[in-house]
Amino acid sequence: MSKSWQSTLRLPKSRFPNRPQPHERELYIKRCTDDFYQWQAANRPADNEFLLHDGPPYANGELHAGHALNKILKDMINRIKVQQDRRVKYIPGWDCHGLPIELKAVGTVEGKKMSPGAIRKAARKLASKTVLAQMKSFKSYAVMADWENRWTTMDKEYEIKQLRLFQQLARRGLIYRKHKPVYWSPSSATALAEAELEYNEAHVSKSAWVRLPIVSWWQDMIPGLEGVETDTKLYAVIWTTTPWTLPSNQAIAVRDDMTYSVVRFADHEGLHLVSIPEGSTGADLPEISEVLGKVQGSKLTELRYLNPLLDDLEASSEGRPIIHAPFVRDDSGTGMVHCAPGHGFDDYLACEALGITALSPPVDNEGLFTAEAYPRNPDVLKGIPVLEGGSDAVLDLLGKENGYILKAKHYKHKYPYDWRTKKPIIIRATAQWFADVGSIKEQALAALEEVRFVPETGKNRLDAFVKGRSEWCISRQRAWGVPIPALYDANDNAVMTDESIDHIISMIRERGIDAWWNDDPKEPAWIPESLRDRAAEFTRGRDTMDVWFDSGSSWTQTDKQADVYLEGTDQHRGWFQSSLLTRVAAMVGQDSQGKSSTTNTLGLSPFRTLITHGFTLDKDGKKMSKSLGNIISANQVMDGSLLSEPQQPGQPQGKKNRGSEAFGPDALRLWIASSDYTGDIILGKPVLRTIHQVLLKYRTIIKMFTGSMQPDARTAPLTAADHIALIQLKDVMQEVGKYYDNYEFNKAQAALNRWVVNDVSAFYLEILKDRLYCGDSGGVLEPIFNGLLRMLAPVTPVLVEEAWECRPQWMKDDASLVHPLQQLYDAPLIDPARLTYDEKYIRESMPAIMSAHAAIKAASERARSDKVLGSSLQCSVVLVPHSEGALSILERFMGELDAMFVVSAVDIVGALHGETPKEVEEVGWKYSEAFEVGGKVHTAYVLPPRQHKCPRCWRYVAPVEDELCGRCEEVVEARASEAMKEV
Repeated sequence: MSKSWQSTLRLPKSRFPNRPQPHERELYIKRCTDDFYQWQAANRPADNEFLLHDGPPYANGELHAGHALNKILKDMINRIKVQQDRRVKYIPGWDCHGLPIELKAVGTVEGKKMSPGAIRKAARKLASKTVLAQMKSFKSYAVMADWENRWTTMDKEYEIKQLRLFQQLARRGLIYRKHKPVYWSPSSATALAEAELEYNEAHVSKSAWVRLPIVSWWQDMIPGLEGVETDTKLYAVIWTTTPWTLPSNQAIAVRDDMTYSVVRFADHEGLHLVSIPEGSTGADLPEISEVLGKVQGSKLTELRYLNPLLDDLEASSEGRPIIHAPFVRDDSGTGMVHCAPGHGFDDYLACEALGITALSPPVDNEGLFTAEAYPRNPDVLKGIPVLEGGSDAVLDLLGKENGYILKAKHYKHKYPYDWRTKKPIIIRATAQWFADVGSIKEQALAALEEVRFVPETGKNRLDAFVKGRSEWCISRQRAWGVPIPALYDANDNAVMTDESIDHIISMIRERGIDAWWNDDPKEPAWIPESLRDRAAEFTRGRDTMDVWFDSGSSWTQTDKQADVYLEGTDQHRGWFQSSLLTRVAAMVGQDSQGKSSTTNTLGLSPFRTLITHGFTLDKDGKKMSKSLGNIISANQVMDGSLLSEPQQPGQPQGKKNRGSEAFGPDALRLWIASSDYTGDIILGKPVLRTIHQVLLKYRTIIKMFTGSMQPDARTAPLTAADHIALIQLKDVMQEVGKYYDNYEFNKAQAALNRWVVNDVSAFYLEILKDRLYCGDSGGVLEPIFNGLLRMLAPVTPVLVEEAWECRPQWMKDDASLVHPLQQLYDAPLIDPARLTYDEKYIRESMPAIMSAHAAIKAASERARSDKVLGSSLQCSVVLVPHSEGALSILERFMGELDAMFVVSAVDIVGALHGETPKEVEEVGWKYSEAFEVGGKVHTAYVLPPRQHKCPRCWRYVAPVEDELCGRCEEVVEARASEAMKEV
């Protein structure tokens, strides 16, 4: 009967669990976040600070996977910098003002009945509660930060700094008030900046061809029409996709260099002016029965016309002007453009140059027609929403007035929407506050030349947004926000001086910002000393600042340029741009002509490096949205519910089968690290299953390490395999470190995974098992363990914390050991004095060893398929090199090749002329495989073993069946002797 030798083996014994233990997670998270952040703040050099400035998330609702993507990317960067001996400063912030929070706090209907003070109180309460809830979620992702010193845009000191920044811009003449068209959201009842728009490609408008009567004498002005009856009516034909703007029509625009035709339509009396480009049939127009003449656009500007909605057609009238405008095109419409300067940017500029004012259009804050829309009968249009029935109402009215509508149809086109309410906006002239960004544009663009962009395409995107802007509408008609610090007299004239802003800021500091709304409108304390004798004339404004000005002011929270800004690609038009523009505006002076005078742009941008990420998509590649019902929360990834199986029959109701899939923040973070975040990234069951497989692989190897590392290994001699493993570790750490430096986390993860699977698991651990269990327990597991945890530290810090907690007791007792999270990435992993082989020689030898190893594996697999081989130890190997170089290399390591190839014996037979050696002729079975070294092809033979199986180590190296091999006899005797000494 065979004796059991198991008690003489050193089998792995580890406390490291196969899967994370949920009850321990909070402890590990605290250690690797709050405790670690405090440690690095105290132990990394103060003169080597790394500042990642937080782009404030919006304090409105629960977090989703996209929020996790953003915060975890930042956390990985911060942890990498700690490994590089930087002291990280990362203070989270929140954006707390704006319409969504206001509406969520008070509701659309209820908000109309509430005072500004009540609205602000409710909004502040909601935002404060949301900040705490979101912070708790962020912490659960294992994100380290200075959470206690977090900031929000509704903090008193933040608001004071924002007002001081506004004062700086006003002092430099960059802030002004003007009555001009702005993007207006009827659904939000406020002005919007271009950054707050999104475009709907499928918007449907009502387009119309409208004729407006010419009233000036025209027959003699148009060649060929001198003989037309004097009572013939002539009309200018305009085409519009916004018929609801016709009540604000002030002019018709033509182009001087275009040719216009005078035509008769088959079904309409009178003559009509239209542009029919050469080669065009005018298919969009009513049927043309006759072309009577042609005229240059420059001649048409001598004519005048009437607007039937506004003008008395019976009374004598000078009419309205026809003007030249360069934006008129001949490839669409009629070449005659209806101009409503209160509803269009191009219209406004063209009319302003000619002294045609942009009167307040007859549309109110909620997008409803007012009585001024149709003065002849004010009740006809009053109260109709311009975007919902307004165009039909106007067209119906014009159709009844002498048939001014020639044609109308629906028209699908791209149209701007309010990105918060997802409803269409209008352009509407109101008195608003603007920031002049045109005068600082060159400096802003030059500042971006000093910035590193990841990915590089981000530069073109941000450049385009900055180039496309000349002014920024910064006022909003809401109660929840930071006030525009302006005073108004009885005629609505604004007072905004350096003195008045200074005084208002001092009052806000004294009474609190809510007092701006809560104090009596005529409270004289708000009026500066120089205006105190006229205090009764003034009231405080009710406009608030654009929330992008709020968050864009966040760079004032630090006294230095940030090393990194990191947000989603949508922030090129949002926070990135507003941060850049406010900082440049504050730091750039002006000369006597009002031009920016600063030429040095070094450090002018708020960020040194700008990193952008994409959005999260579901498994089908669709963007996650509430309307599609495909939103995935970070919690579903962490608690395993995304992969949990359906309720099983007999399973207690409410109990989900998720325990085995709950990998906590490690799964969430590894998904992000494994994805190319520079584009949109997919999250779904297939992706998460792959992530879980990788995590299980990590845990299996860590369990092997923590159960197998022995103190004896620190003094045991190193083998060639140990040196190869150390070189592979060195190479992968350099590769991963390079990718970390470039913020290419997915490439780092791919390199790490290849090393774990190919070099560690399939090569080194396979080699080492015999030595660990049956031999001297030597090897370089400890350096590899530390190197692995260093590479994992930025990505899965909870896993690293757990692994370190489960390290062997002898390592816990060694006070000289440094926690992996605290180790410098490039610190030595092993004492160079222990190395017995020259690294260069090992590197030169590795191709031969690894090529032979691969050939032996391939031949063994064929033998295993034919069922003549089980374990690789059940064979011997003969290598037949066909070159002196390969022979020399393999012979140098002859004594270690059996261990490296995990076989029982290896012989090397030189056969320089290609003959088959006699050692492989007389065997029961053989399998061969070619391998290449130095351009020459060599052969590996897998053969039956030549000796008996050792019952302890299972190698076929025992001289007699059921007896120990020589190595095992020595080890057993040595351990028995040690045991006797202990007794």
